[in-house]
Amino acid sequence: MTIWYSENYTENCKFDIKVNRHIYSEQTPFQKIDFFESEEFGTFFTLDGFMMVNEKDEFIYHEMIVHVPMAVNPEIKRVLVIGGGDGGTVRELTRYEGIELIDLVEIDERVVRLCQEYLPITASKLDDSRVRMHFEDGIEFVKKYDGYYDLIIVDSTDPIGPGEGLFTIDFYNNCYKALNDRGILINQHESPYYENDAQEMKRAHAKLKNIFEITKVYQYHMPTYASGHWLFGFASKVYDPISDHKDKEWERLGLITKYYNSNIHVGSFMLPTYVQKMLENAQI
Repeated sequence: MTIWYSENYTENCKFDIKVNRHIYSEQTPFQKIDFFESEEFGTFFTLDGFMMVNEKDEFIYHEMIVHVPMAVNPEIKRVLVIGGGDGGTVRELTRYEGIELIDLVEIDERVVRLCQEYLPITASKLDDSRVRMHFEDGIEFVKKYDGYYDLIIVDSTDPIGPGEGLFTIDFYNNCYKALNDRGILINQHESPYYENDAQEMKRAHAKLKNIFEITKVYQYHMPTYASGHWLFGFASKVYDPISDHKDKEWERLGLITKYYNSNIHVGSFMLPTYVQKMLENAQI
């Protein structure tokens, strides 16, 4: 019998992957976790029926969420990652010897433990001595800090279920407070393509513009996310991601990447006209 994983993008559009094996399934107090094995994408994992990570293209997401801010301020020492229980964002951060502390806050411990078992490609660096794992609500965690972090990365799911509170004005205000005076915030910014995703993208951008001195949006191309065209938000108190781009300094680190490079860094902020207009007209 042929098994297919199906993800509905809209009522009229869906994405299918032929599955060799349904490896594992668990309903936690927060969400439904599934792991699958496929010929095309290797092992992949889903939350509540939505693709989160797969072995074939995960490097795109994780390189772009980490290396963009690190190439703007290579002196980052203390990082907070909210979400990101698969470990891929932490893995990329641990490649920087100058980083002294990485706090990973994941509300659902089972995501972390299951990814350590089934997705070592992303979870392999969670045992780095600089990583502290906290299994609690990131919304509450960030309230404890004032001017502490150089970088906060909100590696969240979509604004439904456990990820909903990570898109609010109160949360962004608390992130601003938790950052030091040169702090950077990177957040999962949804997609401009399908209507529901685009609406959340505009709302998130409008909220950040009211809080941070500098707000920009950059894009990456993720084949297994709805439409393939997705965005991150870059918000900072002082750094502009283009004029403050330390390309030569980053290149001297000698990091080997598969997607990110200094040209992609600049180019990713050059958004299509329709996306620019959406962002210009964005309202909360």
